[in-house]
Amino acid sequence: MVLVPAYSQMLWPAVVALKELGGSATNDELLTKVIEVMHLSAEVQNVPHTDGRQSKVSYNLHWAKTYLKKAGYVDNSVRGVWALTDAGEKVSEAAVAQVPSLVRKMDADARKAAPVSSEEPAPDTIDINWKDELLDCLRKIQPDAFERLSQRLLREAGFIKVEVTGRAGDGGIDGIGVLRLNLLSFQVLFQCKRYSGSVGPSTIRDFRGAMVGRSDKGLLITTGTFTAEAKKEATRDGAPAIELIDGEQLCDLLKQLRLGVSTEMVEKVLVDPGWFSKV
Repeated sequence: MVLVPAYSQMLWPAVVALKELGGSATNDELLTKVIEVMHLSAEVQNVPHTDGRQSKVSYNLHWAKTYLKKAGYVDNSVRGVWALTDAGEKVSEAAVAQVPSLVRKMDADARKAAPVSSEEPAPDTIDINWKDELLDCLRKIQPDAFERLSQRLLREAGFIKVEVTGRAGDGGIDGIGVLRLNLLSFQVLFQCKRYSGSVGPSTIRDFRGAMVGRSDKGLLITTGTFTAEAKKEATRDGAPAIELIDGEQLCDLLKQLRLGVSTEMVEKVLVDPGWFSKV
């Protein structure tokens, strides 16, 4: 059995990684740097989480970031960039080791102070639940339906002339589109994978081989995750770069573009007893 470091073991490496990255990082940058700092083997990196949309390492790092944020050592923007706070820049390894007990005490105090009837779940729970439900829906639709969804996604994201090909013997290429940026246009080939597990480097190599002579840009979309080796292969020096969209990013894009995902504002009514006492 492969043992993956617990979130508590990733707290200090996350701080170290952020410092080495200049004090801030995207989720992917931070994950890559933490793996480097902790010298995690490929075997450990590739252990999937039970939700099927991320690795166990990524999941545990998510909780490490959450605990560090609650302790006031890191913060994150709406764009998903994590940064050290002033306290985080100065924090010691010994202080970080106390974060789990500190946060547990904070949560316990908050529960005592909260009304007995309050059953609102934590934000992290909400985030995990809707993405699990969405990915479950995506994995149940037919392959051709997922290709059409990817086509719609690219169109909504600004692509033009998006066509689904999906012909047998086409090297796994499912479609083609044109991305126009100001005066320049790029032809992009895309591939869709309804996976519950991880996409490995061989898939990236096969896709790149099918691209030769047809396009210099590729996009691979999956409901699963990409192994660390797959990510390295996608950006290998001297080879056409392939952009990767995993299940986590796919959920965020569908939410952002409001494709099958909507958000509701909940009205909260507050009664001011003081106002009535002055009538």
